[in-house]
Amino acid sequence: MSHHEEQLFSRAEILSEALPYIRKFSKKTVVVKYGGNAMLNEEIRRAVISDIVLLSLVGIRVVVVHGGGPEINQTLAAMGKQSKFVNGLRYTDRDTMDVVQMVLAGKVGKDLCGMITLMGGKAVGLCGLDGAMITAVRKKDGADYGLVGEIAAVDPHLCNMALDSGYIPVVSTVAQGDDEDTAYNINADTAAAELAVSLNAEKLILLTDIRGLCRDPKDESTLIRVCELSEIPGLIKEGVVTGGMIPKIDSCITAIRKGVKRVHILDGRIPHAILVEMLTNTGIGTMITA
Repeated sequence: MSHHEEQLFSRAEILSEALPYIRKFSKKTVVVKYGGNAMLNEEIRRAVISDIVLLSLVGIRVVVVHGGGPEINQTLAAMGKQSKFVNGLRYTDRDTMDVVQMVLAGKVGKDLCGMITLMGGKAVGLCGLDGAMITAVRKKDGADYGLVGEIAAVDPHLCNMALDSGYIPVVSTVAQGDDEDTAYNINADTAAAELAVSLNAEKLILLTDIRGLCRDPKDESTLIRVCELSEIPGLIKEGVVTGGMIPKIDSCITAIRKGVKRVHILDGRIPHAILVEMLTNTGIGTMITA
């Protein structure tokens, strides 16, 4: 057999390995939280979007929830406005809120929709203000974050309508105020978790800038491939989960406690990480289960 033929057979094997997973997840809902550096690199962005389009074309209901911190920072800087963070959350005054809404719902979300369309998928950009999909109240925990909201309710009706019509909803995490006449800036990990719960999602996939949870964060060979909910407090105590990962892990815990079957923490910088995690026997990141 020639080298070319061997390559063709190995491709066919890959497809046949994927088939049981495609069958298993067909018509099920998967929520992908997309943000961080995986959004900045053009090549990786194309790989992420092509994975999402492929999953959608084989009958999996995919919802994308996206961030856009770097783009917001750039726009604020161009306006001569300093980005300020409180406990890891963007301090959001009225002007910053306008920029957050404009950049997330007007630019980042629409760019993702355009890219999905170019790659043969169908997408519709939504934000929490559309159909009051995400309503929120001002976050109050002793610190002043400005117009940062805590989710009060999620109404998945619009998302389901889009999914039923074969569209991939691309959701910007700007919420409708429930307690004040304002829009609120919402943490995208939290929003993805709550949306996954309201959609009865099979999986929540968080694309991050780390390989997954590692026993030794400096050594990728210590990757924890499967982690049960009961192990997480110990991992926080041991310092495996620290800093910016703690809010991410909190959203994983919320999702699983409220019925999402599996949460995956994946390195969004690895091309096609989503397909490897979802459609192969081995997977590539950390899977959290009940």
